[in-house]
Amino acid sequence: QVQLVESGGGLVQAGGSLRLSCAASGMIFSIYHMGWYRQAPGKRREWVTTITQGGRTNYADSVKGRFTISRDNAKNTVYLQMNSLKPEDTAVYYCAADQFSTRNFDYWGQGTQVTVST
Repeated sequence: QVQLVESGGGLVQAGGSLRLSCAASGMIFSIYHMGWYRQAPGKRREWVTTITQGGRTNYADSVKGRFTISRDNAKNTVYLQMNSLKPEDTAVYYCAADQFSTRNFDYWGQGTQVTVST
């Protein structure tokens, strides 16, 4: 079955950087759209970014210019490079996959915590 495993979260100071990884298995990775969502304490899960099977990218306004999504189909992995981090970026970050939709994903990882301190 499809499995998504995130890694790379942690504690970082404001202005710093982190790179999240999401390793996928049980799927033909190259034909899936991949995305990242996040959920802050007490808030709803929000979409962050998507990379299509063809490599097109889209970002939420809140992260545009600071975050970059990329994929390595040879490694079945999607990445989220996060720069200029702000305390409001603190959240659990989830990797997601779907063969047909770029926002409504069928498959989810377990999440990785990102905490940005002031």
